[in-house]
Amino acid sequence: MTDLTLVIGNRNYSSWSLRPWLALKKTGRPFREEQILLRQANTRDSILRHSGAGRVPVLHHGAITVWESLAICEYVAELFPDAGLWPADPAARAHARAISTEMHSGFGLLRDNMPMDLIRDRSAASRAHLVQDEIARVAAIWGEARQRWGATGGGPFLYGAFTNADAMYAPMVSRFRTYGVAPDDTSARYVEAVTSSAAFKEWEAAARQESAVIEFDVFSPAPQSMAR
Repeated sequence: MTDLTLVIGNRNYSSWSLRPWLALKKTGRPFREEQILLRQANTRDSILRHSGAGRVPVLHHGAITVWESLAICEYVAELFPDAGLWPADPAARAHARAISTEMHSGFGLLRDNMPMDLIRDRSAASRAHLVQDEIARVAAIWGEARQRWGATGGGPFLYGAFTNADAMYAPMVSRFRTYGVAPDDTSARYVEAVTSSAAFKEWEAAARQESAVIEFDVFSPAPQSMAR
């Protein structure tokens, strides 16, 4: 029996839910999932029963409640230090935390113009040309991490092994794939590494089983969902 419960939204659309789910999977510890479908008549009331912030994801650990994706990832890293959710090297760890925070708070134009739609190919309707500066910044972050630490870290992820930084950027990886974005070879290889990982494929397979569809116009910014 586990006392960890992660409250998530639709797997296909809730980019913020994907992040702590991947972090928890990295620990190898069991946890329960509770899904609340977004944009339903009872969505907000259902979420408010878990968190006053009114957004998913939410982590319950016994009497402790943690909300916001990055805060959950930090909590899980502290709870299970043996999982290696932050790089051991201090410089790499500082870099990983910095880029994770940048991901959490930035890239608003990219999010609006390339909303997460995990299981569809939307390359024909991509607005990537409107957000090239933010795409270039993401590619630069990935390139720096891979060059400085990942290439010698014994794995295909940003710092070699999978960390919270990879969990934070996994939805961006999915966006690059959905909208046919491949700014350079390093980015393409990184997208392949994340989308080929067992945990990501498990989440994706579950997303393909979902019947709920949220339609949004990719030619205008996606309306805000209750997912963080």
